[in-house]
Amino acid sequence: MEEFQVVDNCLMVKLPEEIDHYRSGYICEKADWYIVKKNVDHVVFDFAVTRFMDSSGIGLIMGRYKKITCFGGKVFVLHPDKQIKRMLLMAGMQNLVEIVE
Repeated sequence: MEEFQVVDNCLMVKLPEEIDHYRSGYICEKADWYIVKKNVDHVVFDFAVTRFMDSSGIGLIMGRYKKITCFGGKVFVLHPDKQIKRMLLMAGMQNLVEIVE
């Protein structure tokens, strides 16, 4: 189950075990709501329990990146496992977001 929390003007999103097209749509909507309504400066995606992500996960991160950078913010990716990190690197995400292991 995904979890959203605002800590020190950062939106912390604990992602679920699997991120697919259906689930990423819900996460996008909810994250966008927090970005706009709670005036967050940065978005942090925590992949600690995530074991599967399809290409919609890349879209999820990219969309929030585009939105938060309009306000001068950054996106961080925490704890991606080997497979997810590989997917992020193949998509060139390391040029847009900070990946922290």
